[in-house]
Amino acid sequence: MQITGTRGKLNRLGIGVGIAYLLGTVSTADIVTKKMSGSDLRTQGSGNPGAANAMKVLGKKAGLAVMAGDISKGVAACAIGGALAGPTGAHLAGTASVAGHCYPVTKGFKGGKGVATSVGQCLATFPAYFPVDVGVAAATAAVPAWKQRAFAATLASSACWVVGGIVWWAKGWRNLWGPKPTVMLPISALLSSAIIAERFLAAGNPNPPTD
Repeated sequence: MQITGTRGKLNRLGIGVGIAYLLGTVSTADIVTKKMSGSDLRTQGSGNPGAANAMKVLGKKAGLAVMAGDISKGVAACAIGGALAGPTGAHLAGTASVAGHCYPVTKGFKGGKGVATSVGQCLATFPAYFPVDVGVAAATAAVPAWKQRAFAATLASSACWVVGGIVWWAKGWRNLWGPKPTVMLPISALLSSAIIAERFLAAGNPNPPTD
C-alpha cells in the first residue's frame, strides 16, 4: 500500500513537472510580436525572445505584455505543480517552467533567458523574496545603465534568492501565501538560477538585456 501511495505521488509529481515544462515552452514573445507586428524577435534587436528586446523593438507596451505573460507562466506552473504534488510539486514545476522557457522543445531548445518566468516562480513559491526579484528584473529590463550589467545583476538577484531560501527554510519563517519553506525552496531556486546563468553564457555575451 505504501509503495502504491509513493508511486502515485511520484506520478503526480511527474505529471505536474511535465505540464509545467510544456507551459514554459509557450512563447509569450512570439504571441505578442506576431499579433502586434507579425515579426519575430529572434531576428531583430538582440535576437532574444524576451521582454527587454520586445520593448526595444516594438515599444513599452509590447515589452510589458511579454513580461506579464512570462511571469504568469511561472505562477501558473507552480499552481499546477502544487495542486498535483504539494509544495515539492510547486517548487519543481516552477523550475520546469523556467527550463521550458529556456529550452523549448518546439523551438529546437533555443529559447529566452528565463528571468521573468523565474519571477513568477518566486511570486508563487517565495513571495517573501518577490519584491526584490521583481525590482531587479524590472530595473534590468528598463534602465539603460543596468542593461550593460544585466548578467551581474541577475547573478546577484539569483544568489539572494538561493540564500534567502536557505534562511527561510532553516528558520522556518512564514512565507506569506507561498508554501511552507522546505529544502526544495533553495534547491529549486538554485536549479532555476543555474539554467538562467547558462542561457546568458550560451548567448556569447553575458551583458545583453534580460527577459
